[in-house]
Amino acid sequence: MPATSPKNLIDVAMGRKPADLVIRKGTWVCVQSGEFVPDTDIAIKDGRIAYVGPDASHTITKNTRVLEAEGKYLVPGLLDGHMHVESGMLTVTEFVRAVLPRGTTGMFIDPHEIANVFGLKGVKLMANEAARQPIHIWLQIPSCVPSAPELETAGAEITSGDVATAMQWDNVIGLGEMMNYRGVASAAPQVLAEMETTRDAGKVIGGHYASADLGPAFHAYAAGGIEDDHEGTRLEDAVARARQGMRVMLRYGSAWQDVAAQVAAITKLGLASNRFILCTDDSNAGTLVNEGHMDRVVRHAVAKGLSPMTALQMSTINTAEYFGVSREVGMIAPGRWADILLVNDLRKFQVEMVLVRGQVAADKGKLLINLPEVEYPGWATRSVHLKRPLSVVDFMLKVNGKLAGAKNVKVNVIGILENKAATKHLQMDVPVKDGEIQIAAGLAKVALIERHHKTGAIQLGLVSGFGLTEPCAIASTVAHDCHHMLVVGTSDKDMALAANKLAEVGGGQVVVLKGKVIALIELAIGGLMSTEKAEKVAAKATKIVDAFRSCGCKLNSPNMTMSLLALVVIPEIRISDKGLVDVERFMFIPFVVGPAGQEQL
Repeated sequence: MPATSPKNLIDVAMGRKPADLVIRKGTWVCVQSGEFVPDTDIAIKDGRIAYVGPDASHTITKNTRVLEAEGKYLVPGLLDGHMHVESGMLTVTEFVRAVLPRGTTGMFIDPHEIANVFGLKGVKLMANEAARQPIHIWLQIPSCVPSAPELETAGAEITSGDVATAMQWDNVIGLGEMMNYRGVASAAPQVLAEMETTRDAGKVIGGHYASADLGPAFHAYAAGGIEDDHEGTRLEDAVARARQGMRVMLRYGSAWQDVAAQVAAITKLGLASNRFILCTDDSNAGTLVNEGHMDRVVRHAVAKGLSPMTALQMSTINTAEYFGVSREVGMIAPGRWADILLVNDLRKFQVEMVLVRGQVAADKGKLLINLPEVEYPGWATRSVHLKRPLSVVDFMLKVNGKLAGAKNVKVNVIGILENKAATKHLQMDVPVKDGEIQIAAGLAKVALIERHHKTGAIQLGLVSGFGLTEPCAIASTVAHDCHHMLVVGTSDKDMALAANKLAEVGGGQVVVLKGKVIALIELAIGGLMSTEKAEKVAAKATKIVDAFRSCGCKLNSPNMTMSLLALVVIPEIRISDKGLVDVERFMFIPFVVGPAGQEQL
């Protein structure tokens, strides 16, 4: 859409020119002043707001379209301040198809998932598609690819030079989440170069401080110039970030749900809410299609004690002001894009109508506009490269050396925490038979298989918390952030079958139960995103979760929980293609600790 002339908006406001569209008699949710203003009209010209006031009749002619709001709330379009499109397992276009009818009109995306597979060309692929969408999409250039090069091998690398190049692209808003908080604290040259490049470009630096340590390292992180953070999980995390001048991002996605604990900083401690932002971080297709996106977050935040006005400010104007785009979006006011939602009840928050850039884009959940048709290059759909087919032997946990004849050994175990990105570092005694570790009750095997460079590397371990009770396996090429292939299971045969199935289809997620594939979602683009429509992907994603249930797992969003087993920048323990990682100490640790009963090292 061409730029709107300020003169056109002035002439409409004065009544010298007609509006293209007028919304009449709604209740204006004025997030900039914190007021609800009844009997408000909005006049729109060339996709932007020209007039907001008690009577826009002077802007109406026979060629003006008039919408009667009938007292409904007029809400600014919702903005997601931090999220990853790839986590929806959807293309950018299909993500928009899922969220636009629910009121999301702007997103600030960090495509570091595809960056770990394809590098800068993968980011550019998403940037080009984002630029064609009817909603506003800004990019944060991935800062840590790989997330921790000492600890993992990604499919690609993004250098400080790449960051400098990308900062010149249209719609780039800043640097993506700086996961290497240790690198910031130690003043690592690569980290400092990326942040300096971003500051020189006048753009924001996104944060990711995943440690519970709020001592000197945290203060050093803030001193480095990081301006926001979404990794807080406790009340004290929210308070500390706000006091250090960061924007506190409270996330509520499919699996990571940190609003309830931190929102008390506002509702109980009385901290000013203007530096708090609501976001999703990671939402899968099933959540998006069946439950919602930012509308879901608003409902949840209100249920946890925020007033509707505050929740909406944290989803609109706070986000826009932080990223420096409040002249364009984030409020209903003259000169801004006419991104407007009509809502009956702010607590239930079911969006009835969505206007984007002055166009009625969705009504009662139905999309009314066409989205772009996008073709993807061949390199983007060929990303699973295994050295060879996998067999049962590849998933056997052998005990070597002096302990081979032991009946029990002590091992390091990854303990998952429901609805949290963090894990628990456990040590357990497990039985050994004929030199092979046996799966004890409550445990499952986890395998990480290198899938970018055909190295043949396979790392094995144990994980606690999935609750698998049947002979089964689940495999996924969504494995943050390295995105190698992860396999979790209780049957070596099923684990091999699951891994080989994903290699066959070019990536995705699959569940095998008692030797049979019972659920599969193909993710052809980078092993991360489907080429299918949002509704179909959502149905398959839901079937994957149902298949987890058939295996005995009762976790909320278990496939997303599984996908973080390889994320070596979030404590306490993870698995990479190089070994088992103690994230707290930033070092590799052995799987077998020693004889059973041995004290923790």
